[in-house]
Amino acid sequence: MDIKRYNELVDLLNKANYEYHVLDDATTLTDEEYDNYLREVYEIEETHPEWKREDSPTTKIGGVILDKFDKVTHNIPMMSLADVFNEDEIILFDKRIRDENIDPKYVCELKIDGLSVSLKYEKGVLISAATRGNGFIGENITSNVKTIKQVPLKLTKDVDIEVRGEIYMSRATLKKLNEEREKNGEPLLKNCRNAAAGSIRQLDSSVAAKRNLEVWIYHLPNPEAYGIKTHEESLKFMKELGFRINPNNKLVNNVDEVLKYIEDKKEARSTLAYDIDGVVIKLNNLKDHEIMGNTIRYPKWAVAYKFPAEEVSTKLNDIIFTVGRTGQITPNAVLEPVMVMGSTISRATLHNEDYVLMKDLRIGDTVSIRKAGDVIPEVVEPKKELRDGSEKMFKMITNCPICGEKLIKKEGQVDYYCPNINCPARSIEKLIHFASKGAMDIDGLGDEIIEDFYNLGIVKNYYDFFTLFKHKDFIMTQEGYGNKKINNILDAAENSKHNSLERLLFGLGIEGIGVKNAKILAENYPEIRMLYDVTPEELANIKDIGPILASSVYNYFQNSENRELIEKLIDLGVNTKYLGSSSKYDEEVTAKKIVITGTLSVASRPFIKEVLESYGAIVVESVSKKTDIVFVGEDPGSKYDKAKELGIKIYNDEKVTELINKLKGE
Repeated sequence: MDIKRYNELVDLLNKANYEYHVLDDATTLTDEEYDNYLREVYEIEETHPEWKREDSPTTKIGGVILDKFDKVTHNIPMMSLADVFNEDEIILFDKRIRDENIDPKYVCELKIDGLSVSLKYEKGVLISAATRGNGFIGENITSNVKTIKQVPLKLTKDVDIEVRGEIYMSRATLKKLNEEREKNGEPLLKNCRNAAAGSIRQLDSSVAAKRNLEVWIYHLPNPEAYGIKTHEESLKFMKELGFRINPNNKLVNNVDEVLKYIEDKKEARSTLAYDIDGVVIKLNNLKDHEIMGNTIRYPKWAVAYKFPAEEVSTKLNDIIFTVGRTGQITPNAVLEPVMVMGSTISRATLHNEDYVLMKDLRIGDTVSIRKAGDVIPEVVEPKKELRDGSEKMFKMITNCPICGEKLIKKEGQVDYYCPNINCPARSIEKLIHFASKGAMDIDGLGDEIIEDFYNLGIVKNYYDFFTLFKHKDFIMTQEGYGNKKINNILDAAENSKHNSLERLLFGLGIEGIGVKNAKILAENYPEIRMLYDVTPEELANIKDIGPILASSVYNYFQNSENRELIEKLIDLGVNTKYLGSSSKYDEEVTAKKIVITGTLSVASRPFIKEVLESYGAIVVESVSKKTDIVFVGEDPGSKYDKAKELGIKIYNDEKVTELINKLKGE
């Protein structure tokens, strides 16, 4: 064993990695050879840790565990791009360029639905990787980025350089991860973009490594330093250095070719291995970049065309009805399964009777569907011209599809309800609500698992969640329920006992009581038994409660069965006290109206909201003249622009982190 052998192996494995992950070519090694050589490198590095190279392939496995991410200042700001949404806006962009006496050529690129990253190299060796953050300050994610197989740890030339790109997760990787998470009773990752963002922010880099993230590199911030004159040349230069450049990039000669490229990529979108949400259009000549210049936030020499929500056609095979926890009846479209934006859609809500009649939907129709906001399946319209007379008219049911009880329709409302409080469907939905994130947040208990437990007879009421340990052996005899999955659920149920009172109040499903009202009740009645003796008049005098909600709360707690339920929860050790403090005060946030936009590094948005509201801040959704502060994270959107326009105080990611840590007492 000598250092020469070690270096030969590292070079050989890095070459194979480059061929497979960057060039998408067949490698010079078989899988067995690769694994054997990698094992040998591990053994050498264990024996001679002083030999380990910065670009060793073992780095791709991760293993670094951080307490938090350090901040990184971008020497050249990471600007976002102005969005355009239709052909007219693209033509207007082209006109503005021609008005400057430029005869433009453009580079068209796919707009990858991921998260931006900046990579810095010294003498060809990767020294840091950072998120966009607020464009000026990002997070140091170097240890996690080193695990991405397409990121070269050492370049083909010993240059000092910074490049920028997009980290993403492929659809196949997301599918595989979710299959594993479902087996383990873990919550599923929602989509590729969120999964990539969550993966890159893991403090343990070995976790990030297992997520199989990928990257495309698309931008060189200072091309003039390398004698480069066009964007196309910069892409070729970066590829020569060992970076992975998207093969769909294309140099076009005019705006007509831009529009043709967009149409081609719209059609090809569903065939790609990764999600895209548009096309980026950049002036090719770098001198033209200087002529066009930049706004405070956007370059004027590039735009991002956003695809409209993708619509596809499929068959409406049936309309079925589901029963919610309040007894509300919802019609649902049963669709011929169809792929929409990377996922198979077979169901979509039709909301209520009026919605179906307004759209004139009939069973057997060919309908167009899309994902509203690129997430929720939505039936857009029937293709009436394709009807052949065999379609069946929609007819609203009159009895509950589960228990058969005659439905009622409340005055002034569009929805029908099952009045049977013991309807099995209502019971299941109530249990799902109780365990949900906004309520008791019993992690790992998805809708299907709760339905399984209900049908098995082991969870019929809220308190049954806290006696699941008695049924562990029985549950493990059921298909799909292994020891790890069950233990995760049992641990989550036990941990949920320590929630603050407002979560329990929301989870109980008191009619009309949402997250905000539950918090108000908990602040005014910090122990649940205090609500046993409260009067409707007293409740109605509380701000934001009013007489209708007061009556609902009063009736709930006067019901002897509900009190019996609460006492059982108390006996099982469920906390029924408010753990927050309504007397907390901080002049920076108390009574201030605050808007949160973008992704902030200190914590999730719900957690930040919870901290702020514990100090009496009013967290609102939209920016107006009455807004006091706007918290701005990564990819903030239009709220940031409006805040600047109105001159509202803006807190960047660093400032928000400082504030929240102060309020938490860290």
